[in-house]
Amino acid sequence: MAHREHEVRHSNGNSIGRWIGRLVLITIILAITSFLTPGFTIYGLWSTVLAAVVITIIDSLVESFMGVDASPMGKGLKGFVIAAIIIYATQFLVPGMSVSIIGAILAALVIGVLDAILPGRAM
Repeated sequence: MAHREHEVRHSNGNSIGRWIGRLVLITIILAITSFLTPGFTIYGLWSTVLAAVVITIIDSLVESFMGVDASPMGKGLKGFVIAAIIIYATQFLVPGMSVSIIGAILAALVIGVLDAILPGRAM
């Protein structure tokens, strides 16, 4: 019984650490994407961090409710389109973020490429 409680506590700590790591990775990817992508702009560090939090939450909700991997390279065209929609919708929740439809598509492409290059999984 005590061993099982230790496993539960350890796995929760591990998932929190994984979530924080994913958040940092998404923040870095969003900053790079904002620099590289026309039509995709985030002003300031806190807006970038907030955008990363919002994207992480929406991505988790999509995955849990729809059972769809929302990473740009996750499930082919479907994952790519869902990632672009998540990016576009995030601008309505984050002050200091501006995304055009083309910018969201390009950002999903850039994020997909960076996600493939960098270790871990961003979206």
